[in-house]
Amino acid sequence: MNKPRILIIEDDEDILNFIMVELKYENYDVYSETEGIKGLSLFRKINPDLVILDRLLPNIDGLELCRRIRQTADTPVLMLTALGETKDKVTGLDAGANDYLVKPFSLEELLARIRVQLRIKNQEEKIKLNFADLIMDISTREVKRDGQEINLSPKEFEILKLLLQSQPRVVTKEDLIEKIWGWDFEGDNSVLDVCLHGLRNKIENNFPQKIIHNVRGIGYTLKAINAN
Repeated sequence: MNKPRILIIEDDEDILNFIMVELKYENYDVYSETEGIKGLSLFRKINPDLVILDRLLPNIDGLELCRRIRQTADTPVLMLTALGETKDKVTGLDAGANDYLVKPFSLEELLARIRVQLRIKNQEEKIKLNFADLIMDISTREVKRDGQEINLSPKEFEILKLLLQSQPRVVTKEDLIEKIWGWDFEGDNSVLDVCLHGLRNKIENNFPQKIIHNVRGIGYTLKAINAN
């Protein structure tokens, strides 16, 4: 069985070397870079199973690097940074990171979070979800409706995926916030409303059936109902 490939992009060489030694001991195949541009190049070359990404990097910062990774890949990204304010976490997650770990961190927590992300990746690989004439390919992040490709932002994709995985049951606003933004999110529900509005525009405009429906006072569910 092939060892999981982990790419570390971190400009603090002490932290980098520490993580590399520990991950190799845990039987991971480890690669590393200390600069953003070189890290992106190496990412495209080796196609790793997981990326550990520092937020503050030379050339390209971690946020921009994460956005560029998300343009072509669904690879789990664990953002590692000294910026621990709630707004910093939200910005990192909105850029496409799957998880966010603040320095200083414990090795045990880092290893546990790596295992979680790799487990999720293995479970989701090559899974397709569908509802009515809409199809989502989780492995390629492709979404199509009636054969027409639809480009979603990372958060719009995650919201739609959760609704597809949960249907026909109703998903509460609280569940959406917790599972998409994290249990410690301290913002208000307006961020969810904005994402849902954008998602609806993309997957419902120019199509005869509306599929995302608000269940008043509870949350959202999928139903195929003609617009007229």
